[in-house]
Amino acid sequence: MSRAVLSIGSNQGDALTHLRAAAAAVSGWLLATSPVVQTPPWGPVPQDDYLNAILIVEDAGAAPRDWLERGWGAEQAEGRVRDVRWGPRTLDVDVVAVWDDAGEVISDDPELTLPHPRAAERAFVLVPWLAADPGARLRGRSVADLIAALPDDEVAAIRHRPELSLR
Repeated sequence: MSRAVLSIGSNQGDALTHLRAAAAAVSGWLLATSPVVQTPPWGPVPQDDYLNAILIVEDAGAAPRDWLERGWGAEQAEGRVRDVRWGPRTLDVDVVAVWDDAGEVISDDPELTLPHPRAAERAFVLVPWLAADPGARLRGRSVADLIAALPDDEVAAIRHRPELSLR
């Protein structure tokens, strides 16, 4: 068994369509989706706000690298260009965490560090993840506790968009 949490985001073109395409790319393994949220960009590059969501997926035969490659495939299909770190994106798919039969996968592979090295610091990952899985845990800590440890202004910057759906 391999279960993964994928963070998806877009701030170029029809961002909602890009998020829907990411969900469609993993639809055969999709267990849950979060609500869509709108978030300010993260990092030093000036750009438009993002739409973000979480996908929880499961595939008995998948290895952690399979989730990464599926994410890359979805990004490529949506025209993702990697020219500026933390720059605008048609689609960004990050593998946040993976669990196998032995538990949470820990990896220091430079292409797939697990769990994602900054996931516990990012409200745009944690807030929708908690909505998709109220019992979520990361490295032994509840996602709710991780959110409570974030600066109030970062959590307050997350704008829920109930009128938007990944379906």
